[in-house]
Amino acid sequence: MRAAEDIIRTVQLTEKGTLLTEQANQYLFEVDRTATKPEIARAVTQLFKVHVTQVRTLNQRGKLKRERTAHFGRTARRKRAIVTLRAGDKIDLT
Repeated sequence: MRAAEDIIRTVQLTEKGTLLTEQANQYLFEVDRTATKPEIARAVTQLFKVHVTQVRTLNQRGKLKRERTAHFGRTARRKRAIVTLRAGDKIDLT
């Protein structure tokens, strides 16, 4: 079993994430690309002491980037998790 700090990389503070937090008690996390949904739920529970009801994940491909040459590079791939908490639970992001 991996450590929770290795699974959860960052909390993503975006406009969409703020809207999800206010409306549906959901939070966005950038997670390790090999993490599974049960591992993510366990890590959020351990780190923030809340009860997770649902985890949705999506894998984002790296974008092609070009900088004044004919050769392309690529940004890093990443995995994002949308975690729904039980009603009444909250994560303090300040």
